[in-house]
Amino acid sequence: MSHGKIREDKTCLNCGHQVEERFCPHCGQENIESRHPFYFLFTHFIEDFTHYDGQFWGTLKNLMFKPGTLTNTYLEGKRQKFVPPVKLYIFVSFITFFVFALFPLMNINFNNQNDDKAPNKASIFEKMKSLDSKKILDSIKTKPTLSAADSAAIKSLSALPDSSKINDLEETFEMNEKIDENVYYSGYKTRKSYDSAAAKNPSVFDFIQKPLAHKFFELKEKGVTKAEIVKSLAETSFHNLPKALFIYLPLFAFFLWIFHSKKKWWYFDHGVFTLHYFSFLLLNILFVFLIVKLASLTDIWFINTILYLILSGLLIYIIGYFFIAHRRVYHTHGLVSIIIGGILFTLNFFAFMILVTGLALVSFLMIH
Repeated sequence: MSHGKIREDKTCLNCGHQVEERFCPHCGQENIESRHPFYFLFTHFIEDFTHYDGQFWGTLKNLMFKPGTLTNTYLEGKRQKFVPPVKLYIFVSFITFFVFALFPLMNINFNNQNDDKAPNKASIFEKMKSLDSKKILDSIKTKPTLSAADSAAIKSLSALPDSSKINDLEETFEMNEKIDENVYYSGYKTRKSYDSAAAKNPSVFDFIQKPLAHKFFELKEKGVTKAEIVKSLAETSFHNLPKALFIYLPLFAFFLWIFHSKKKWWYFDHGVFTLHYFSFLLLNILFVFLIVKLASLTDIWFINTILYLILSGLLIYIIGYFFIAHRRVYHTHGLVSIIIGGILFTLNFFAFMILVTGLALVSFLMIH
């Protein structure tokens, strides 16, 4: 409830009816002063979630610890008990990406030799310099059996120059260098030669390949550095991610619609489940981000161990949450529930990977 000052005038500003107490009995508007300090814009937004009959906190509690409860309650017609699905998703999405922007996990800030204002290097590569590759290699090699991931790590670390000889890992990856003139795209050195070959041998994938090739040659001709490309790609992808997730919502609901009774369940019902599940995912992605961020700020073994145990448990819960929520909402039982849930989970995983790949391609095309 708002703490604004009640107006002396008892006429509702919204509908003109008489207001005896705080709220208009006709339209429900609060009869408070219409002009407020600037901070009221933000406090009023937060109060909508936190001070309306405990609606917000009750919603969060059920979202986190009672899979499927919000969806079932909403579909039963009890719409005032919790925050509406769309409003919840928008709020959680806003908070999550706001925190990501405020406290980035990695600062991609390569040194530019032409920038006199940035003599001090504070990039991800400087942080990597503090790692002792030899110690990492030794710790991996002491394991009785090596996994495929261990072998790949050994190969990658061995390919790097010895840490004592590295003055700057940024130079190792030549991030401040332009795209070399001798670098080819699909076997072609220039846009003209590529277009000529593409005209003679058209492909069904030209609608994807041509824009990518043209962007590559454009960046090459402009002399854009690798650092600028990576930074622009990361920034553009980050800005496009919320849009991509929003676009994916109806596709996720569509997969649910395919695997369930069309008579019993409407597409609307699947949409409600999807909004609640994605709100849960975004909220827990935020928690994962904060845990990783905290772990990166401390070198105390005991604290890091606890944080990573919490992280492991949270990741397991995130995976299991879908199966629990799916069973409680759609009332499937036993093996059928596991099979349908597994198919949906796998299908959405690959579909989302395709979406992420598409996002990366679009982000690359948007680099200037």
